[in-house]
Amino acid sequence: MEKIWLKNYPQGVPAEIDLTEFDSLQQVLEKSCAKFGERPAFANMGTVLTYRELDRRSRDFAAWLVNVAGLGKGDRVALMMPNLLQYPVALFGILRAGLIVVNINPMYTGRELLHEIQDADVNTIVILENFAHTLADVAGQTALKHIVTTQVGDLLGAPKSLLVNFAVKHIKHMVPAWDLPNAIPFPQALKDGAAQPFKQPALTRDDVAFLQYTGGTTGRAKGAILTHGNMIANLQQASTWVHELLEEGREIIITALPLYHIFSLLANCLMFVKLGGLSVLITDPRDMKGFVKELGKWRFTAITGVNTLFNGLLNAPGFDQLDFTPLKLSLGGGMAVQRAIAERWQTTTGTPLIEAYGLTEASPAVCINRPDLNAYNASIGLPIPSTEVSTCDDAGNEVPIGEIGELTVRGPQVMRGYWNQPEETAKVLSADGWLRTGDMATIDEEGYVHLVDRKKDMILVSGFNVYPNEVEDVVAGMPGVREVAAIGVPDEHSGEVVKLLIVKRDQSLTADQVKAYCRENLTGYKHPKYVEFRDELPKSNVGKILRRELREQEKKSAA
Repeated sequence: MEKIWLKNYPQGVPAEIDLTEFDSLQQVLEKSCAKFGERPAFANMGTVLTYRELDRRSRDFAAWLVNVAGLGKGDRVALMMPNLLQYPVALFGILRAGLIVVNINPMYTGRELLHEIQDADVNTIVILENFAHTLADVAGQTALKHIVTTQVGDLLGAPKSLLVNFAVKHIKHMVPAWDLPNAIPFPQALKDGAAQPFKQPALTRDDVAFLQYTGGTTGRAKGAILTHGNMIANLQQASTWVHELLEEGREIIITALPLYHIFSLLANCLMFVKLGGLSVLITDPRDMKGFVKELGKWRFTAITGVNTLFNGLLNAPGFDQLDFTPLKLSLGGGMAVQRAIAERWQTTTGTPLIEAYGLTEASPAVCINRPDLNAYNASIGLPIPSTEVSTCDDAGNEVPIGEIGELTVRGPQVMRGYWNQPEETAKVLSADGWLRTGDMATIDEEGYVHLVDRKKDMILVSGFNVYPNEVEDVVAGMPGVREVAAIGVPDEHSGEVVKLLIVKRDQSLTADQVKAYCRENLTGYKHPKYVEFRDELPKSNVGKILRRELREQEKKSAA
């Protein structure tokens, strides 16, 4: 469709980005390390890693991978750890060595871990000791040649590193017993690499940088092939979008979402390295008391998160007492941002919660709201530079403006395809580069995209489409509701009906009150027939509520 959104672009943002500035992510790191050498790059648990130190340590790890481990260009190396200083060191070491990063969720079961290692043909893994027992259970079924283990405190400096590692292992008992013969400690790999020469291999934008596995919430995880070109394009698109708001070498971003997730990887790690910013790594954001305490130590200027993370902070004691004066950018993605949360966030922090939209297969950013947005607008924003979007029916025909269709995307950030899965690739990626997202959306006359819901999550009530996001957004506005999920359950009269699963904020809240509220705010076929209260709702690694798991639980209970 015509790029009607360009007329609403922020000042200074071009229609197209420059794809020629960098040939690889290697060059992005090199430029920043040279330009911002003594400035802080990453902080965690009271220790700061400067750009000069990041340059040296990532170079040492790259040298170990090439000269000691004997890996060659294109080999796959897995990372399995939460937000620690070791992550960016290992990440950039792998990329500098011309290897491919395979990010793995540390909370995976042995079955899930085994699938990704085997599917990507990983031969080397860097893993936090806390999760080494999971690997130990399946390592014998893999072709792994090198296992590098790390402890939480390895890069915190003496004596803190020794104290933290002792506490994690022997006081908090957070490291289950594991046995991985011939595993090498991460500090030893760095030491051995420091003694080796290193010549950085030449890379192009066509070389693969990541096999980024989809979360598996809609089926078995598939590895999206993301090239250096894909990632650089999205990096340029995102940084161009906020260039008027953020200053080079002066920003501090709170990184609570895990860096192994594509949203945080691009928006926090890569973008703020390019900007010469400082990323404050939050290792365990579920510890809200500790999280708020850490926030109080920094005059942070940016924060990213998902709706549930922002909701959790808003309900955490002491959060509303923090100094939000320096805060410039609050960016929400990964799941729909609910109006009630966005409005409460703006009231509390004085800064609007800017919603963005992306997916793993698009590196990930597709749409972002204007950074100068004054208030929540129920939109996922405008397509970013060099990006085309359209909404289509099941036959692939474009639907008129304002009508609901499947959102499709084309741009330089769109993946090459799924690793070793041509049939799955063909289902979502056309020959001319259009990606079917699986998300239902509308595009208004101003070019703003409004996400309706996941196509697979839609509830069909007596022939009427009910989109869970809409129902959840309404119910989230009830004062007594902390979290809510809407799913469809079978019904003999209408095919399906709406069921709500709610975590209470007010323990006196009743199902009748919820139903009455819905009758006031939703048309009849969208009303919930069932309301169930839970202590918690199942979530993905970034805090996205898993409706699929709730539906599966419902099927089991009905069997």
